[in-house]
Amino acid sequence: MAEFGRILGVDVGGKRVGLARTDLLRTAANPVGTFSPEESFIEVERQIREEGPYKAIVVGWPLTPDGDPTNATPLAEDYFRHLQKKYKQLSVHKMDERFSSKRAMEAMRNSGVSKKRREEKGRLDQAAAALILQQFLEAHPEI
Repeated sequence: MAEFGRILGVDVGGKRVGLARTDLLRTAANPVGTFSPEESFIEVERQIREEGPYKAIVVGWPLTPDGDPTNATPLAEDYFRHLQKKYKQLSVHKMDERFSSKRAMEAMRNSGVSKKRREEKGRLDQAAAALILQQFLEAHPEI
């Protein structure tokens, strides 16, 4: 039987951080919310303390279409290092997030989310976090 434990997904941005989490069996990713960078650290802590158990954290890794770092990569790197230091009991992973925002917007459009709702601040960030986490689940079923 599979070991219970969630995985937390993080989409780091300069103004907003989208969070998503899996169910306890790690079969699907769902948005948690969008937070300021400062608030996101508090929410990550709350998730791990109150909504666990957690097995891992996945941070979206911003790259250009050619696979090079972007101007957002240092933000993700700082966030990643902070999580590694603070949560030594969890494995912290990077996941290529190229095109995740574009795919998240398409998914919302295809599922009937109104244009007004799609344009709400933060909705795209949490959808992108869920998409990054879902891609991680599919790429790493062993975790």
